[in-house]
Amino acid sequence: MFIRVNLFALILFAIARQGMAQELNCRVQVNADQVQTSDRNVFKDMETAFTQFINSRQWTDDTFESTEKINANIIITLQNPKSIGIYDATVQIQSARPVYGSNYETILLNFADRDWQFDYIESQPLQYNDNSYQSNLTSLLAYYCYIIIGLDYDSFSELGGTEYFQEALNVVNNAQQSNRPGWNTLGSTRNRYWLSENLNNQQMISLRKGLYKYHRLALDTFEKDPENSRKIILDVLKDLKKLKTAYPNSILAIAFLDAKKDELINIFSEGNIQIRREAYDILAAIDPSKSSDYEKIIK
Repeated sequence: MFIRVNLFALILFAIARQGMAQELNCRVQVNADQVQTSDRNVFKDMETAFTQFINSRQWTDDTFESTEKINANIIITLQNPKSIGIYDATVQIQSARPVYGSNYETILLNFADRDWQFDYIESQPLQYNDNSYQSNLTSLLAYYCYIIIGLDYDSFSELGGTEYFQEALNVVNNAQQSNRPGWNTLGSTRNRYWLSENLNNQQMISLRKGLYKYHRLALDTFEKDPENSRKIILDVLKDLKKLKTAYPNSILAIAFLDAKKDELINIFSEGNIQIRREAYDILAAIDPSKSSDYEKIIK
């Protein structure tokens, strides 16, 4: 399933990191096709400023070699602003991490946020403080930095991302004073408040533990023992089904499936037919709108 590369280089990702360095290798894209303006330079300035804010800031106390940085994409689609310098946007946030023994990257996050609203003036410095609200823009960027880092850490050690999910929740709490969308319980259950709530909710901890089993115990050993890896992932899906039954609107469960659907189809399209059928039955039950896609598993 995966293409082999030097295992030693990838082993570095599992080593505990200590020291100081930047953690993220994030590409920011700003799509301004809907914005009616003759001055297009501001959008390139946005891309540069957002990228520098994310990639040059130290978000943890740990050391990352350049090859260890977490790969991510933030795709911002701007709507035509109602006022100069005030933007609404829909945003896709994606992150991935490498799989041992391969050159394959597995998606950790593929999340659509439709509630971005921010002020931006060209060349204005972006100010952020973990302990206080500075602006909606820097709160949005910092929030997803902590979510991306937390998911990466959870995938390498059981509940390893706890500290960073707590930081994300702190961003949410500080930003609630802004009265901007996405930071509170009102409206959609697929917003930033509910994502951080789920990630910090002890009732949903089985899925966070499942992230470690799925990635470190299954994907990272897939080339060596694919059948055992499929069994481990099937156990993760069984726990996911229990969580979805107890919390049918859990955004964390939905986000997991949004990130993993295609990969799960690929994983279970081969191997023991009984395990494949069990996987299909679970996935079709918990993600019925995609059941026709999951049928590829048993064909």
